[in-house]
Parts: sequence; structure tokens; C-alpha cells
Amino acid sequence: MLLNAETSTLVLVDYQPRLLPALSGAERAVSQAVRLAQLAQLADVPILATEHYPAKLGETTPPLRPLCQQIVTKQSFDACADGLLEALPGQRDDIVIAGCETHVCMLQTAMGVLAGGYRAWIVTDACASRRPEDHALALGRLKAAGATLISAEMAGFEWLRHGDHPAFREALALIRPL
Repeated sequence: MLLNAETSTLVLVDYQPRLLPALSGAERAVSQAVRLAQLAQLADVPILATEHYPAKLGETTPPLRPLCQQIVTKQSFDACADGLLEALPGQRDDIVIAGCETHVCMLQTAMGVLAGGYRAWIVTDACASRRPEDHALALGRLKAAGATLISAEMAGFEWLRHGDHPAFREALALIRPL
């Protein structure tokens, strides 16, 4: 099964300034998350973010915050417990998820999305944890639970579908620098 822009919503989990410095691969994860969000915008995919205790961990990192249409603040590790499912736009069952930490808030949020009856697509190259082992374990667990593992580039090309898409040249400009 391929992603479809008309049935997708992008959820960016806890890309917060006081959390990011402790994560292995944080700079790459943020860079990929920005690219992913820009591709989502080009494909008209709604973008939501979550913030865990923003008073303590800060708001969504500046490169991502302006790309998000809605922010869900939370205290639970699983954003679904604090209103994420209610914030999702209707008629969109493919929830594309990336975030921090892979093995804590991102994992628990993705599990909540699956439990809520949605399809979860995990953008692995836009996620980070403090320890690479935890990142790998979380991805294995999510795959076993029924989530589909993808990359930011895979999501972008699947959302656009073909080279005739009106935003293809803009999308290619985002992808080529890799």
C-alpha cells in the first residue's frame, strides 16, 4: 500500500529545544522533519505537532513550528491521551508520524494512533532517541505492531504520485540536496 496525500495527516512529536541536544542524530532528525513538513505542505497534507510540557522543554523548534497548522500540548507520553485523536482532521486515516524520542513519546503516540483505528506510518529518518539501540528497538516494536516504516523521501514521492504533480519541481528541489 502507498501513502495518499488525500488520506494523510502528518504528526510531528516533541521536536523541542531542551530535548533535542540530548538525542543521538537530533540534527539529522530535525532536518528530515523540516523536509518532510515542506513536502507535506506541497502535497496539501495537514501538519500537527505535539509539545510535551512546553513550559519546561520549550515550544516546537523554530524551523518546524511555522510549518505546523496546529499544536497539541500534552503531559502524557502518548499524545492520544491528551487530545491528539480529537485534533486529527476527519476522513484521513493515514497518520504519518515522526518525532522524539523514538522509544518514548513517538512510540507511545504511534501505538495510540494504531489503537485508535488509524494506519501509522513511521518516518524513521526523522526520528531520534538518546541511544541508537532504543531507536532501533522502538522501530522494531512499531513494525511488529502493524506500523509501516518509511523515509521522508518515500513519503514525499508517494504523496506526489508522479512527475506531473504541480509541486513536483519544488519537491525535487527539497530532495536533491541530500
